[in-house]
Amino acid sequence: MAMDRDTIAASKAWPIQEAQKLIKRLNNKTPAKGYALFQTGYGPSGLPHIGTFAEVYRTTLVRHAFSQLCDVPTRLFAFSDDMDGLRKIPDNIPNADKIEAYLGRPLTAIPDPFGTHESYGHHMNARLQAFLNHFGFEFEFKSATDCYKSGMFDGKLRLMLERFEQIRNVVLPELGAERRATYSPLMPISPKTGKVLQVPIEETNSEAGTLIFKDEDGTLTEVPVTGGHCKCQWRADWALRWAALEVDYEMCGKDLIDSVRLAGRICQRLNGRPPESFIYELFLDDEGRKISKSKGNGLSIEEWLRYGTQDSLAYYLFQNPKKARRLYFDVIPRAVDEHQSFIDAYPEQPDDKKLGNPVWHMYQAAPPKTETPISFAMLLNLASVVNADQAGILWGFIERYAPGHTAENSPHLAKLADGAVAYYQDMVKPHKNFRAPDQKERAALAELKDYLMNADPALDGTSLQNEVYEIGKRHEFSNLRDWFKALYQTLLGQDEGPRFGSFAALYGTRETASLIEQALRGETANS
Repeated sequence: MAMDRDTIAASKAWPIQEAQKLIKRLNNKTPAKGYALFQTGYGPSGLPHIGTFAEVYRTTLVRHAFSQLCDVPTRLFAFSDDMDGLRKIPDNIPNADKIEAYLGRPLTAIPDPFGTHESYGHHMNARLQAFLNHFGFEFEFKSATDCYKSGMFDGKLRLMLERFEQIRNVVLPELGAERRATYSPLMPISPKTGKVLQVPIEETNSEAGTLIFKDEDGTLTEVPVTGGHCKCQWRADWALRWAALEVDYEMCGKDLIDSVRLAGRICQRLNGRPPESFIYELFLDDEGRKISKSKGNGLSIEEWLRYGTQDSLAYYLFQNPKKARRLYFDVIPRAVDEHQSFIDAYPEQPDDKKLGNPVWHMYQAAPPKTETPISFAMLLNLASVVNADQAGILWGFIERYAPGHTAENSPHLAKLADGAVAYYQDMVKPHKNFRAPDQKERAALAELKDYLMNADPALDGTSLQNEVYEIGKRHEFSNLRDWFKALYQTLLGQDEGPRFGSFAALYGTRETASLIEQALRGETANS
């Protein structure tokens, strides 16, 4: 049953708050162009990455919230700046030596080093579209080359030429002395070399719609600003898109705040209205540094999906985008389990709580009914105890603990088991560090071993956990956290671990007792 709009509008969830800003901007009316336009931008000199996913995904969340609150039609453009001149050759492309001669040319005027498309830009555009299609995004692809050459931008380009000095003066105060001397919002494309040139403009002729510049060979050259003969500088290009396409909503990272401000002022000088914007915080690496593609200190989508699920990634990216967050391997296990906890909670929640639940937004108000009887954290610790190198080792324990679940009929659980083994092998095993128990811990472990050896194998995790607590109390651990930390360090070789009773239920009471016996004999401690 669909929720009423007043209930949705009362939610404090950030996509709904953003959608309401856009509704207010439009006065809850359909614009003259017939739709509200959302846009995301992409620089196709490199491959799409986790930042590309995050921006399109978050924009899609706002678009969905908007559609739940009003009847204005929407479109989402994924815009590729494929007329940008290639400034340097990426490290990860084939036949790089054959591309060097084309540096400075628009990406769509450079041969495809991969040999599959008519140009470098077309290849990367195809990769972007395949990437977005793979993740199920609904979007319309827009190419800068097509927009410039088709005449779609011509009217605003002529206006930019007419107001050349006004627009130039918007940007000049932000530039250093050397750059100010050569800056032009319009960059001519050399008829001789095909390169996008950042050169001073000698003369503008708004009546003819042309500009004059010194080409690379020193000759004065005149070209029209229309028809793809010129390309705008970055901030001016952003403003051009906003004005020509009448973009209503676009988000970007915190590092582009100044560019948003300047592009907005340029857009106004093009008789356009800057879009409603949303500035999100940047991702950080394991040491709290900003993630950089060039440094390679981030986490790729492929790496996340090796261990976790696509939905867990989407859940992690949903959370408060205005807060800087670490994007590193160690956030994956918690994200997987937190996402599942929200799926489990959703059916019984009242409407206001559902709107605050990430899965209402993630699945467009219809989250799936996935049942996961075992958490990712538990599977990860099981993989650690049995030193698993493939998921098949785990399934004997899984099927005993959760009868009726198999790798064949429980694909979601199978994905988690595969991910847990991969995560254990890559991230946990190299850093395991067992220690021997001290005298007090040995006594408590011995009692726990005897209890587990004689316990009913059918006892559930809660009953087992209660007894683990009681043993800790009897052995006078003033802080029971020290007792559980001792269990993790002596039995698992790590500082943190699962709810121990649930782990013993999964692994088996006799098997857990044997694990404790090994620790007491010193067989798991580091030599």
